[in-house]
Amino acid sequence: MLSRRKFLQSSSIVSLAPILPSVLGTTARATTLDADEKVLVVVQLDGGNDGLNTVVPFEDDVYANARENLRVDPDKLLKLNDQVGLHPSMRGAKELFDDDRLTIVQGVGYPNPDRSHFRSMKIWQTASFKDADHSGYGWLGKALDHQMLQAARKKSDSKEANAIFVGDYETPVALWGRRSSATSITRADDLKLKNGGVGMTPAAGGPNSGINQFVTKQVLSAYEAAAEFERQELAKPATASKGYPGTRLASQLKLISKMLKSGSQTRIYYTLQSGYDTHSSQKYTHSNLLYEFSSAIKAFLDDLKAAKLDDRVVVLAFSEFGRQLKENGSLGTDHGTVGPVFLAGSSVNCGLKGMVPDLTDLEGGEPKMQFDFRSIYATVLDRWIGVDSKTILGETFETIPLFKE
Repeated sequence: MLSRRKFLQSSSIVSLAPILPSVLGTTARATTLDADEKVLVVVQLDGGNDGLNTVVPFEDDVYANARENLRVDPDKLLKLNDQVGLHPSMRGAKELFDDDRLTIVQGVGYPNPDRSHFRSMKIWQTASFKDADHSGYGWLGKALDHQMLQAARKKSDSKEANAIFVGDYETPVALWGRRSSATSITRADDLKLKNGGVGMTPAAGGPNSGINQFVTKQVLSAYEAAAEFERQELAKPATASKGYPGTRLASQLKLISKMLKSGSQTRIYYTLQSGYDTHSSQKYTHSNLLYEFSSAIKAFLDDLKAAKLDDRVVVLAFSEFGRQLKENGSLGTDHGTVGPVFLAGSSVNCGLKGMVPDLTDLEGGEPKMQFDFRSIYATVLDRWIGVDSKTILGETFETIPLFKE
């Protein structure tokens, strides 16, 4: 039987649509969220970002001694204060910081950290330590499910909540929901309707009725997203997107910007940047990754600011764990624990959150956790998405002043 994971892994929902006529139809339901609703864009830094070479504690001699080859020259850093600075490749992030559009949460992790890429990422995406939950529903999917239930109870016009993943990989577990939909696209052409979707009906029950229902929900959502995109494109010319570098992440964020400027009512977008598993020859690879990340986020937010949409969009960027304090024998770093999390946008409470990591006071040889990542999620859920965080996370977490009052 075709599993949900296999289905999502095999292809984009939209690209499959023309060969699945039995599950397409004119019954696609439109999302009717207000055009000024707040939007969250998640950027997953995949592989375990080296936080100590991203937000560098240059005044700490322990850092310099642990990284004879990989330490960043303090004279080249983009200083945030007299203790830490951003990697010199992150000029775009520094400009956002200086423009009050970037906050950096230091020392983010979770208790008893797991250094497996797979399990740690599932923990972040589901906000759960239970293995049984890791093939279930994600924290954002649950949030959208909750909004749908609330809308139904209020008998509002909103019929469906949805999220869009932009990328070539499997749709992240974070977006999986029981009732909500997660549409996967890889390029702008995926938002062009093919064959019109005319005269088609959803799949009926059968031996694979469970997967049929899943496919029906996802493809109807994809077609409605495409139809809405085309309607908005015809209704008004989108503002031109300028200033994006020629990188993969930039192109993915540019596509998200295009959808937002075309009137998309989707509230959750998700994309990822891979390559952060830098066990060897890290120096130049990591520098290039940080440039790609920093410049793409800056271009994206500048684009939205020019379109007067920046006040309703916040970017959340995270990685599944940091890297170890001491460099290894291959001019790289191995799997660590805590690391920085970035939130960017005109609505964030700019600055550094937490203390500079004390590299003389370690836990398991690594910097101590200052913030549980679920506190960031709780803040985003309560203050930005507008969903009670305890309902989604299962318990109450202390929030952080991440947003402007």
